[in-house]
Amino acid sequence: MSNVVWRLARKPPAGWPVAEDFRWQHEIMPEPGPDQMLTRTIYLSLDPYQWGRRRSGTEQPGDICHGRTVSEVLRSRLKGYVDGDIVFNTNGWQAYGLTGASVDVFGYMFPRKIDPQRAPISTAIGILGMLGLTAYAGLVVQCEPKPGDTIVVSAASGGVGQVVCQLGRIYGCRVVAIAGSNEKLEYLKSLGVDAVVSHRSADFSEELRHACPDGCDIYFENVGGAVFDAVLPLLNDQSRIALCGLISQYGNVDGQDPRSRWRAVGSAVFERNRVSVHDLFVGNFVADYQDRFLEEMGAYVRAGEVQYLEDKRHGLENTPEVFAQMLRGENFGKTLMVVSEDPTLTDAEGRQIAV
Repeated sequence: MSNVVWRLARKPPAGWPVAEDFRWQHEIMPEPGPDQMLTRTIYLSLDPYQWGRRRSGTEQPGDICHGRTVSEVLRSRLKGYVDGDIVFNTNGWQAYGLTGASVDVFGYMFPRKIDPQRAPISTAIGILGMLGLTAYAGLVVQCEPKPGDTIVVSAASGGVGQVVCQLGRIYGCRVVAIAGSNEKLEYLKSLGVDAVVSHRSADFSEELRHACPDGCDIYFENVGGAVFDAVLPLLNDQSRIALCGLISQYGNVDGQDPRSRWRAVGSAVFERNRVSVHDLFVGNFVADYQDRFLEEMGAYVRAGEVQYLEDKRHGLENTPEVFAQMLRGENFGKTLMVVSEDPTLTDAEGRQIAV
């Protein structure tokens, strides 16, 4: 049996991903050494930051494309893990991978066991994983919402955005959600947000101003560009911004750093209105906040106070195409690749349920 792998074919020159950026390979199945385990990828997380890694050179040509995964242990030589365990790890864009000693991990993304009885295992790379912690850290920890605050959320129907919207509602804030299609706007309404605005509208800036009669106290930034331009004049004195991402700028071809350019555009308003801008890097919050987050968010999910929408796509071979679609905003919710069967999904008679 062989492994199938997507490797980075070249350092992307500019713009959005294209087929030539990736190389599909059949490789020898890895064997676990001492203090290692072989795992089978079940779900693969696709996230905008992965494109930044490739364009910046953090990920080098020939590297396995990075990605967080939920996997099943096939052969364990690692203490504390046995065959059949379900784990969070970083196999990346491949069908099988090694975890353990001498295997590179992505900073704070250390492997851990997943309890399938607590929640669907896919949530470990979504609502109960780094995605959820990103929303929690940016809104709750950095921006400290108060009842009555107006929160504006860009890319609100995306994986992080939809969680921010619901947390804002729980914390007693007025939530204004920005998205594109009517389908996404209707979904956001179902989550209980106070107002929705389409960035595709010809009158977007005016509609956003109308949705924020008292201005904006907290802005959760996922997009940049024209959306940021419309939010900027609405920022109140001592407002707060969580700078999570700038997805509209990830395909830029001028070589400028998107965050530096974003700050330059907003600098005059930031200074005049004493705006607090927080760069949001979720790895900075794992050690101090992950346990608190899992307890609080887990309770919200179990109580039905926070819902989550997953955009599941099938077939590892389709990953580059789906990745590009996500960056263009063609996803709806948290984007996951279904790489292989989920062994925890069975009917009452123990038969496998297709995802």
